Amino acid sequence: MTKDAFYTEIAQLAKLANEPRIIGSSEGAYLTINGKKVLNFCSSHYLGFATDERIIKAVQLAVKEYGIGTGYRTLAGTHLLHVELEKSLARFKNAEDAIVLTGGYMANLTAVQTIIGKEDIVISDALNHASIIDAVRLSGVKNKLIYKHLDTNDLEEKLKEAKIIAQTKRSDGKFPLILIITDGVFSMDGDLAPLPEIVSLANKYEALTMVDDAHGEGVLGKGGRGIVDHFNLHGQVDIEVGTLSKAFSVMGGFITAKKDLIKVFKQKSRQFLFSNALTIADTAANFEAVKILEESDQHVVKLWDNTKYLKAQFKQLGFDIGQSKSPITPIMLGDEQLSKEFSAKLFEYGVFATPIVFPMVAKDASRIRVIPSASHSKNDIDFGVSQFEKVAKELKVL
Repeated sequence: MTKDAFYTEIAQLAKLANEPRIIGSSEGAYLTINGKKVLNFCSSHYLGFATDERIIKAVQLAVKEYGIGTGYRTLAGTHLLHVELEKSLARFKNAEDAIVLTGGYMANLTAVQTIIGKEDIVISDALNHASIIDAVRLSGVKNKLIYKHLDTNDLEEKLKEAKIIAQTKRSDGKFPLILIITDGVFSMDGDLAPLPEIVSLANKYEALTMVDDAHGEGVLGKGGRGIVDHFNLHGQVDIEVGTLSKAFSVMGGFITAKKDLIKVFKQKSRQFLFSNALTIADTAANFEAVKILEESDQHVVKLWDNTKYLKAQFKQLGFDIGQSKSPITPIMLGDEQLSKEFSAKLFEYGVFATPIVFPMVAKDASRIRVIPSASHSKNDIDFGVSQFEKVAKELKVL
């Protein structure tokens, strides 16, 4: 392909790109977009921490005292706040230790690439997040087995297959490692991984377990401690990956695991070694968010009150909300063009809820993904649902 042909192809692809709406306000219950105030009905800031005054004050104080950035953690960038944040996350998650990275995506890459080699075996849920898929690709592992979404019978079949493969030693003379990876809360449908059954099978077939709990942190479990706490499986899941950009409303990702494994991640992870540390502002905000959750579960309780209220309203109106068991509430529409038109009309009527279309979901599974938060009032939810009903009737969806 010539250079001109390349840019001609790029120009055609660029025409298909969707332009995001530009937000000109804080990420609260309402947003200002192009000067228009609209209900924020699709953000994953579950707990309302993006506008929390206590967190904002903590950031201001930290920046005033320590400045803005640090540097590479392994050279001259490990700050006292980074260490304190990792200690607080380990305590919060009831884990031995934690490592903090610049994002949940980076945390997944670290967790897989650092311990998995090309002769090991990875078994992954069919609907795992893109960051997990990329992490597995980056590891170079040849033996990749995919089990049907949430299907533990199929997972066991894949484990039987893995055990046969694992009988052949790697080139270093050791037997291959088997790693099962799953999302905790699946971000498009809001359903939960059957973690107790996965752990049981992992024990039976001598496999390691890893859960990406991006949408479970601050949401599931006692005080938002996540899916492992939700199922009371502390100490039974080898690797927990979390993000600090959703319920925590900041930036960053982290891994909790046994102390020795965390030490290895800090010694060998390329994502940790060759990228900058979290800024002082991000670190201070995350540290304060953890403190708030340790002190009280009021934000989590409010989130779930709003979630139950929202789902009940949608169900009563006859909307298909799938099999969600989390605040993530998909309004299943199926048709891509319908989803886009539905979202556009909602915006016209003062509700911001984005369409989810291929390749984020299958072509026949398009939907509007609604996410309530602790910052919403019952009146906010009533307004949002009423506008969904209005648009659905106009487009003859209900």
